[in-house]
Amino acid sequence: MPVKPANKRAQASILKALQADMDRISHATHHAPTTILGRLPDNTSDFILCYAPNTVELTLSDLDVTTQRVAKSDFFIYQGSLDALPEHYQLSRTDQQQCKHDYYDPYSFSPQISDYDLHLFAEGRHFHIYNILGAHQITIDGISGVHFATWAPNAERVSIVGDFNDWDGRCHPMMSRGGNGVWELFIPGLHASALYKFEIRNRHSGEILSKTDPYAQQMELRPRTASVITEQTTFRWQDEHWLTRRTEGDWLHAPMSIYECHLGSWQRNDENQFLNYRELAHRLVDYIKETGFTHIELMPITEHPLDASWGYQTTGYYAPTRRFGTADDFRYFVDYCHQHEIGVLLDWVPAHFPKDEHGLARYDGSALYEHEDPRRGEHRDWGTLIYNYGRNEVKNFLIANALFWLEEFHIDGLRVDAVASMLYLDYSREAGDWLPNQHGGNENLEAIVFMRELNSATHAEHPGTIIMAEESTAWPQVTRPVNLGGLGFSMKWNMGWMHDSLTYMKRDPIHRHYHHDKLTFGLLYLFSENFILPFSHDEVVHGKSSLLNKMPGDEWQRFANLRLLYTYMFTYPGKKLLFMGCEFGQGTEWNHDKALDWYVLQYPHHTGIKKLVGDLNRLYTQQSALHYYDFDHDGFEWISCNDTDQSVLSYMRKSDHETVIIVLNFTPVVRHNYRVGVPIAGEYEVLFNSDSNYYAGSNSGSNATLVADNTPWMERPASLALDLPPLAGLVLIKR
Repeated sequence: MPVKPANKRAQASILKALQADMDRISHATHHAPTTILGRLPDNTSDFILCYAPNTVELTLSDLDVTTQRVAKSDFFIYQGSLDALPEHYQLSRTDQQQCKHDYYDPYSFSPQISDYDLHLFAEGRHFHIYNILGAHQITIDGISGVHFATWAPNAERVSIVGDFNDWDGRCHPMMSRGGNGVWELFIPGLHASALYKFEIRNRHSGEILSKTDPYAQQMELRPRTASVITEQTTFRWQDEHWLTRRTEGDWLHAPMSIYECHLGSWQRNDENQFLNYRELAHRLVDYIKETGFTHIELMPITEHPLDASWGYQTTGYYAPTRRFGTADDFRYFVDYCHQHEIGVLLDWVPAHFPKDEHGLARYDGSALYEHEDPRRGEHRDWGTLIYNYGRNEVKNFLIANALFWLEEFHIDGLRVDAVASMLYLDYSREAGDWLPNQHGGNENLEAIVFMRELNSATHAEHPGTIIMAEESTAWPQVTRPVNLGGLGFSMKWNMGWMHDSLTYMKRDPIHRHYHHDKLTFGLLYLFSENFILPFSHDEVVHGKSSLLNKMPGDEWQRFANLRLLYTYMFTYPGKKLLFMGCEFGQGTEWNHDKALDWYVLQYPHHTGIKKLVGDLNRLYTQQSALHYYDFDHDGFEWISCNDTDQSVLSYMRKSDHETVIIVLNFTPVVRHNYRVGVPIAGEYEVLFNSDSNYYAGSNSGSNATLVADNTPWMERPASLALDLPPLAGLVLIKR
């Protein structure tokens, strides 16, 4: 039905009053479109004003009236009684191709974010802000659609653009919520799988940016960069038993042997294509059960644009990468692992982010998530940007993200990457290229506060989960409670032990007796933190060679040395971490572009390494002496750390119920009748011999049962004589 004659004088008056605002809408610079779009109450009559670019005709469907175009513009106005018009009214738009589009006017809906939510976010304490910001399917007054919200305090205008509006920033400008910098808009009728971005105009420069949603829970598969609207998950978890046991458990005294895995290069299909999360779940669980690891640690699976970054340059912090499937596929992966008694840890990167134009860098045209000054805001070595941990909203983004993975995906813990780079303002910087803190020091005080708040929040919200620090310096109390002045991490990677051990093992055995302290020095600081012993991906890339090829000697000696290194690792205090491929002695460096060299398992030496790692894992998990006091002096005692001439170490690992004896020979010479002091006389069983022919060793050394007599030795009341195999270790227990 055509529009009724309007009160032209009233219409002209109101349009004149709104002209400046209309100009700002048409030029896409308006920060509060709801102040002029939608219902416009007037003293004498009611108006509805709509903005609809590329529209031939616009009809108010509920009144069956056609609106009037305003003076060759893209505005349409209706003047008349609105008594019969619902609060949320429908429009019918005819475009230039004569196609009709029926929709509810987004500007008939009031703001949805509460002032309390905005207050918590501004204080950095909204732990579930990911349910507020981003894009979420909701229903308002029975009308379904998607609510969008983003934080862009230096924007003059923010619009939602997507495949539903031809990526036109004029169509859906968002409403500013004031000085807190949050923008929001509800668009009725949108559904899952629609693509979108935020188009942001900076208030100072007028620069227009197209940004992916920082809180998006799904992204397009690279190289495309749009965010994707997702449905609320309907996934039904079946891991209640695991979660209950995790909450009630005592991880400090439990065995933890971690298999570090890069999903894109662990295994691939016959066409060298990625496996999906569900395929990986079944294959990995079978393999982990066979090899005896307790946990899988995934290198970052948060969305990232560049495969070669291995996930460490993240652009989608809230989105599991689409390389391997959907978010629910990843939930299946975690759930399946939990049902088979395997924990899942996630590598997490809050230290830096990439400069990609579509990402967080200068998100609203200003240094929002990062620092403006590159001396604080940029990692020169990595070509990435550093988070501004002093800004509450940035801290909130990161802390809520950690909680998101623990809550929404049941992740058992996070390994926090590059903690040292966060702690020190002068990390990897030349003199003059860094700014000191307010006290003149090099400590990043804001980052310290962030880490303490992160660890306090995660441990309070999800007891039983663990947060691990990759921290390579001597910063004190990394794993001590926040209330005692510590950073509050659960565990810390023992990078010193890793470097010392590999430096020692790479030496020809004939020279090792000069460097015996490399094996013993670590005990001076070992129990100052809760340590993980890591042989990670960083040790098998960039020309460092594989662990196997770090070992000296001929083929037999290289494999024997590797078996010895793993025996040393699994009997030394601390939780364990081994990168994929190391468990079967891969000879080549890790290459993220292809699967591991699984073919080598046709050769006995490689099969022997895999069997050895499986048996060490089972020994470590089954013998309480090898894990119960991983972080405590009570769990370790030297028998002898001074036999430098023969390059032999011997020590005891203890729990409240048992003691095991470990003797390690770091030379390729059999030590016949080697006497070792023990706490009590009697029969001792050889639980493990790394030189067994079962592991492709020479089968030298003592086996089965040994008898200790009352001959004092090494300041012990009793001792036993054994044959110590070459480049090998023995594990014994009193029977």
